[in-house]
Parts: sequence; C-alpha cells; structure tokens
Amino acid sequence: MKGNSRRLFIFEMLILILLFINNFVSSILSKYLVVLLLVGLLVIFYYFFGYEKDRHYLWKNVTLEIIIFLLLFFILYYILGLVMSFARVVDYYNISSFKNIIIPIILITILKEILRYWIIAKSYDYKPVIIISCLVFIMFDLIGKSDLSLLKEKYDIFIFIATIILPVISKNVLCTYVSYKVGYKPVIIYLLVVELFGYLMPIIPNPNQYLYSIIWLIAPMILLYRLYLYLKKNKHDKKVERQENKNKLIALILPLIIVVVLVYFVSGYFHHQAVVIASGSMENTISKGDIVIIEKIDGNIDDLELNQVIAYTYNKRIIVHRLVKKIIVNNEPYFYTKGDANNDIDNYKITKDMIIGIVNYKIPYIGYPTVWINEL
Repeated sequence: MKGNSRRLFIFEMLILILLFINNFVSSILSKYLVVLLLVGLLVIFYYFFGYEKDRHYLWKNVTLEIIIFLLLFFILYYILGLVMSFARVVDYYNISSFKNIIIPIILITILKEILRYWIIAKSYDYKPVIIISCLVFIMFDLIGKSDLSLLKEKYDIFIFIATIILPVISKNVLCTYVSYKVGYKPVIIYLLVVELFGYLMPIIPNPNQYLYSIIWLIAPMILLYRLYLYLKKNKHDKKVERQENKNKLIALILPLIIVVVLVYFVSGYFHHQAVVIASGSMENTISKGDIVIIEKIDGNIDDLELNQVIAYTYNKRIIVHRLVKKIIVNNEPYFYTKGDANNDIDNYKITKDMIIGIVNYKIPYIGYPTVWINEL
C-alpha cells in the first residue's frame, strides 16, 4: 500500500468509526451538524491530500442518460401509483420546511458527493479505499435512520436491513460507480431529483413499505447496469450521441404529460375523480373492480337527490353507496346511504363535509389490478 493510499485509508476509517458511533451508539449529528462535519472533512482532505478537479468529459452525456432513466422511472412509478394509490404530500413550500429539510438535503448531497469524488480520485484505483469509501457514505445515509432502541427483535432487525440498509447500499454502489467513472456532477443531479421529489411534488405514489423498498433497491441497480453498458461502448461522435439522447428526452414528454393528467384525475385535483371499487356492496349496479367517475359537488348539497349513487369519505376511505335518506337536525342536513347488495342502511350518518360528489359513470373491470394488489 502506497503512503498516500495508507493515509487515505486511515482517513476513511476514522470517519467510518465516527459515523458508526453516531448511528449505533449515541446519535448527536443533526442535519446542520452533518453539513458542518462535511465541510470540515473537505477542509481536512484538502490540507492533507490536495484538491482534485473534475476533468471527466463524459459527464454531460452520462447526465442525459440519467435524466432519461429518471423520466422513464417516474412515468412507470406513477403508473404503479394508478394501480396502488397516491398520497398527497404535506405542503413543504414554506420557510420552515426549506430551512429544516430542503436546504440541508441540498447542502449534504453536494458536499457528500464532492467528498466522495475527491476520495475516489485520490485512491489511484486502489480498490480497498474505494470500497471503504462506499461504506463511509452508506453510514452517512444511515444518520437518523438507525435507532437501536427499535431493533430489539430479530424480525425488527430483518425489516431494518430489508427496508433501509439494502436500498441505501444499492444507492451508494451506483453513486460510487458513477463518481469513479465520470465524476460527481451526474451523481449530484441524480440524488437531488431522487431525494427532493417526495417533498416538492404535490402527489406521490404510495406503495406499501416492502414494495417501496424493493423499488428503491432495484432501480439504482438497473441504472447502474444501463450506465455500465453505456460506458462500455466506444462511441466517437459524442455530439451525435448527445443529440440522440435529446431526441429521447423529447419523445418522453408526451407519455409524461399523459401520466401527469391521469394522476391528477385519479387523485381528485380536477372537477371529476376516478375511484376503484374494492367491494361488492353495490352489486349488481357497480361491481368490484369497476372504476367509477365522481362528479364533485364542492359542498353544494342542493344537487343531491334521493336514490342517487354518491361518494363520501368515512374512516379515511372513499365509500360509494346509494343515498336513501336525508334528515334535518337543528338546520344541519344529515344523510344515510345503503349498498345495493346490502340488506340494511349503513349504521352511521353522513355530514355534508364528508360528501365528495355524485357517481354517474362507471368503467367495468379495469380496476381489478388495483384491487388484486391491495388484497395481497
């Protein structure tokens, strides 16, 4: 081991020990303390090892490849949301959220990836240093996610490994590979998109914890393999290649627009909303697996008439039943419904703020995949 590599190895091991203590013994690092730690590590690295300029000429081409992959991924991810469900994101467009969440993510991502690249560039292809660097940044990503007090049973440990450790490993293997091959700029762009979309998008897919972990375990590995094949090619005309990638980006715009419209339609942002029927309580009028189109009334209960099929929220679920009774108590209207296949009226009253709208249309059968997945 050369002297420089030995010093670099020691530098990494000290960081690894510090992060291990923080993650698994005594957690002291907040987001902004992590920022300060990274700044300090960059200063120390510069003093002992010097500055390493990013001279990779392929980074623009690789960045375009990554953007194309991300567009394809999010199109498929949101299509999956159409089958599963969506969650509306809490409004993070405020000073507090930017200060406590958005800005720290941006700073940590940029500083972390510069440090990763400097370490890899100074490793001179010494594989143990590169491997340890990957472990170091895995530990960085586990800050705030590894509470040992919650890992008392073997099952809890298994879930922690499956849902947190493995996706973090997958992400860092990809980032280490890209940083090693083409520098830190494409990695920063990839991570900023992946880390921030869940805070900045108003609607995100809502798969269960296990499916979510599988997605974020597999996706980085697919991108890694795609970039491996891309970098393995020996293309000489980089301008032509970049133009081909730009054409691919343009070709993805239309399907992206279609998916966005469908997502907002299903999620209820428009005047009409689509909902999958998950039970047989409305047989034979509406069957399990049908999709119904709800016309929102926006609080205008005068549009409601007895015997109409209406949609309303009850116990955080959307119920589609027939309106069979309306009463007035102290000038407040209350409604009662019944499923066509049920013998009795539903044993709860519905207030006007619970009502979403009127169901006038249905699309048979095409909601079965959603029902099937949710029943797994």
